[in-house]
Amino acid sequence: MPKIIEQNPKILGGQPVIKGTRIPVARIVALHIQGYTIKDFKKDYPYLTLAKKDLQEIYRFYLKQLA
Repeated sequence: MPKIIEQNPKILGGQPVIKGTRIPVARIVALHIQGYTIKDFKKDYPYLTLAKKDLQEIYRFYLKQLA
């Protein structure tokens, strides 16, 4: 599992989330598909420090979960 993602049964019922938050990985993927850029994430979620590399790791993790 990428360092940016964590799963804990006590957080959102064990859904994969961005580490240190309650933001589900699926939400980040959905927003990015809708056109969100890193700049948009920083504006709407100022406490998130997402880089392009992080988004790539999130996508890879998400795609593995779908397979």
